[in-house]
Amino acid sequence: MKMRLVLLSFVMLFVELALIRWLGSNIVYLSYFSNFVLLGSFLGIGAGFLRGKARTDLFPWAAPALAFLVTFVLIFPVQIDRSGSQLIYFGGVSATGLPMYFTLPLIFALVAIVMAAIAQGVARTFVQFEPLEAYRLDILGSLAGIVAFSLLSFLQWPPVAWGLVAALAFVILYGRSLRLLQAVSLAGLTFVLLHESLNPSFFWSPYYKIAMFDAQPKPAKAINVNGIPHQIMEPVTLRRKLEPLYFEPYRRVQHNPLRNVLIIGAGNGGDVAIALAAGAQHVDAVEIDPRIYRIGRDMNPDRPYQNPRVAVHINDGRAFLQQTSTHYDLILFALPDSLVLVSGQSSLRLESYLFTIESMATAREKLAPGGAFAMYNYYREDWLIDRLAGTLQTAYGHAPCVDSTGTIGRFAVLTIGRDAGSVRCPHTWTPSTVVTAPADDDHPFVYLRTRSIPPMYLITIAGILLASLLLVRTSGGQTGQMARYADLACMGAAFMLLETKTVVQFALLFGTTWFVNALVFFGILASVFAAVEVTRRVRPAQNSRLYLALLAALAAAWLVPQESLLALPAAERFLCATALAFAPIFLANLIFAERFKAVGSSTIAFGANLLGAMAGGILEYSSLILGYHSLLIIVALLYGCAFVLVQPAVLKVRQGVSEIPATTGQS
Repeated sequence: MKMRLVLLSFVMLFVELALIRWLGSNIVYLSYFSNFVLLGSFLGIGAGFLRGKARTDLFPWAAPALAFLVTFVLIFPVQIDRSGSQLIYFGGVSATGLPMYFTLPLIFALVAIVMAAIAQGVARTFVQFEPLEAYRLDILGSLAGIVAFSLLSFLQWPPVAWGLVAALAFVILYGRSLRLLQAVSLAGLTFVLLHESLNPSFFWSPYYKIAMFDAQPKPAKAINVNGIPHQIMEPVTLRRKLEPLYFEPYRRVQHNPLRNVLIIGAGNGGDVAIALAAGAQHVDAVEIDPRIYRIGRDMNPDRPYQNPRVAVHINDGRAFLQQTSTHYDLILFALPDSLVLVSGQSSLRLESYLFTIESMATAREKLAPGGAFAMYNYYREDWLIDRLAGTLQTAYGHAPCVDSTGTIGRFAVLTIGRDAGSVRCPHTWTPSTVVTAPADDDHPFVYLRTRSIPPMYLITIAGILLASLLLVRTSGGQTGQMARYADLACMGAAFMLLETKTVVQFALLFGTTWFVNALVFFGILASVFAAVEVTRRVRPAQNSRLYLALLAALAAAWLVPQESLLALPAAERFLCATALAFAPIFLANLIFAERFKAVGSSTIAFGANLLGAMAGGILEYSSLILGYHSLLIIVALLYGCAFVLVQPAVLKVRQGVSEIPATTGQS
């Protein structure tokens, strides 16, 4: 029975991670919504736990529902139907597939249904154990799920591998009760994912579903990621003829010796080839995606990555910039727009921390005397060009040079010298719009013009709340008993925000790579497991003391500035960041574990906690207004509410009136 609960929890988290990753690669609309699939998952898991004791068992329908979701998405994928642009943040794009107003609600509902069916299977086994033991086994399964999915990401295996892992786990769990419909569904799931995975035009990286096809004029190759036009791979001679602005930074620094050049966003190597053609003596090429690098290494006609003057670094651009001790004659941000989110639960994109004022100041510090900085992209909006130019002016003390072309999908090159005379500039920047303040490390949303939640997000949030209310009310679970566990709902919301803050903090300090992200989530679950083990073995501290300790840990995290951590060497930075981030997580879970072990209905209590986590996911959008650091204040307020709400239950336990019924026990 223990192994069954561990395996069920493994499947639940593994499928959740796979859906977040896979749906984002096939539904381009999900690029707009930071945690859409995660919210659907939490809604479904919460509803499934509320149905833990319902007569109708949905778990037999989990495999058919998952197969239907995957098949539907592959029949109606949503991709961008235009070429030549690398930016989709501002709408105004033509997309294939079904309309957004139909696709997004349906995907949200299907994700919730799939996860509810799996979660009810977990809940039915969950109730066979004492609450804390069940929670412990659930965390063990979740840890195994993260490790397995991270390993598949490391190996860059395609979705058919994910499907095979899930299908095998379902077969084991169904056992002798496996029916024809379930067997056909699992076989169909594997087949459709195999068909997608064997497509020779597709490559899978830890971040993207990459598609390659011929482009005009030949021999150019187009590279799409997650259905979005992303890069063009073409010889330097062709690019010089068709896109001369890519060479503009080198014309602006004609007397620069180019002894050391840093290119962040090296991609398929096209920008590296340009630097070599311009006479760069050494190039540090930084690219976050190992698969795109390999495509460039093997297929770029100029073979820039084979050149002995080039050193390749598979790393996050901001992290490399912080860590390098080299001083460069030219630093270039070469179209480093990722079009993908760091994780399923933050509004942070892979490149967000590159464009903050702190990053620009760091780049200036890494320039050699007489050195220059340049960045280019299809910025699409004049206000964004003005914002970035204003950021450079703030960091360098003088205005950059701006060269641009086009009115739709406007391509612009911004070049600035460490000193005002380092760059020949016939077109010094003058703003054409009201200049938006620079993005910073606390509010790194460079593509968000004002501190606000866009109307599109508000409409979506309203739809999510309505769908959540309807699903919870019609789930058939014991929703009326959730009021007893309002404190656990507050804890769930607070913990989700605390988790988000940890993810984005480590992304800033160590890079937005998938590996850092996976380690953070593993560390969070490991902290939860450690708290459970301590609660099982050690007599707990007084409830109020634990809350005071948590408040002190949150205050410490609030008071220590992030820039002070960035200035530390790597080892010290890791130790300090780990202590500041994981101390509140550990203490919060000591509180949760102590409360959870005394609940009367573990499935309803856990369901309330998960639905609270979903509410926390919605509250995460407040960071678009307040910034990430302010999430700690919301976390403190939510734990304060939990402390107030839990007091009657604590008083009952102290008086010897436990919520645990006499029939509850470990089997």
